[in-house]
Amino acid sequence: QVQLVESGGGLVQAGASLRLSCAASGRSFSGYAMAWFRQAPGKEREFVSALKWTDGSVSYADSVKGRFTISRERAKNTAYLQMNSLRPEDTAVYYCAADRGMRPPSSSVYDYDYWGQGTQVTVSS
Repeated sequence: QVQLVESGGGLVQAGASLRLSCAASGRSFSGYAMAWFRQAPGKEREFVSALKWTDGSVSYADSVKGRFTISRERAKNTAYLQMNSLRPEDTAVYYCAADRGMRPPSSSVYDYDYWGQGTQVTVSS
């Protein structure tokens, strides 16, 4: 059973930075894709960024390109989301997800098999 545990959320002012962590356990993640999604109140869950565990290939939503960086640390089975120049519209619960399918990083929630519990990010203006 795969378990994902997010951490690193918090309350910050616009322009600040945060780094989210997603600690994964339960199996080898070779071939998996890891992703970050977010969900604001009253809105659907939306794709933020994804990374292929094996080769490190990445993708980003247009809204975060140039501000957010996804990465992984294989030895710790941990994925990260470095978020810079945060904006109030980045406020949401951020979820880590894992896709066991052998495909490039996907932006669809339906392609992800495992989810973390979420961590709140609030950006004040």
